[in-house]
Amino acid sequence: MNAENTQEPSAREQANYWDAWNARWREATDLSRRVQKQVALVMAWLRSLGRMDLKVLDVGCGSGWLCALLLPFGMITGIDFTEEVLDRARHRNPEVRYLTGDFFDAGFKDEFDVVVSMEVISHIADQSAFIHKCYEALKPGGYLMLATQNKYVYEHRAETVPPSPSQVRKWLTPRTLRQVLEPDFEIVEVTSVYPDGHRGLLRLVNSPRLNRLLAHVVPQARLDALKERMLLGMTLMALAQKPLGDTPPEVGLA
Repeated sequence: MNAENTQEPSAREQANYWDAWNARWREATDLSRRVQKQVALVMAWLRSLGRMDLKVLDVGCGSGWLCALLLPFGMITGIDFTEEVLDRARHRNPEVRYLTGDFFDAGFKDEFDVVVSMEVISHIADQSAFIHKCYEALKPGGYLMLATQNKYVYEHRAETVPPSPSQVRKWLTPRTLRQVLEPDFEIVEVTSVYPDGHRGLLRLVNSPRLNRLLAHVVPQARLDALKERMLLGMTLMALAQKPLGDTPPEVGLA
């Protein structure tokens, strides 16, 4: 199934689309279990840094829902071109710096300790350029924490819908995610969250009957964790570090 757009919509078409999408799906107080798992991993990565004075940039922040959750870690900036949704976010969370505009034009340079981007890169036409902009925005030694849709899983879900004509969709695999990260970053971790999919091999892997049987031997949480490590979750999650000049970057977090 090829669910990707071949012609890129205009910036205005995309902004209008995401304004409406965020108003419907990201201004509610309840997050889906899939998004909750994404947030839990980002929070674990942030806690592992052992700092509460971080300068954090949320790229493609949408309604600003994640920015509000990140506030305990330091000074939070969110950027997106969703004008109407961000106007409401400013009223909800005035302590967050929200910027309306195109991330590619923002001109950030060695400014942030952490850049977070949740399910944004798959809606960017030039993904390598997007990653390089994240690299430029980070201080040397800073971290990129990125979530994106797992192409293999989404293409094996019965309920996946085609993209809107106003939406760029370029899903990534674990391999292509690494390929766009490697020119600029040292990859610390690539994993996945929220196993799903019911076609092909995933029909067996996620079979409710098989999983109920296995749960008598292995708890469901451990089964899910194994699938996530096998990169069979709906969302791919990457932690990567901007090199510290000539000093070899860290290979993990304490």
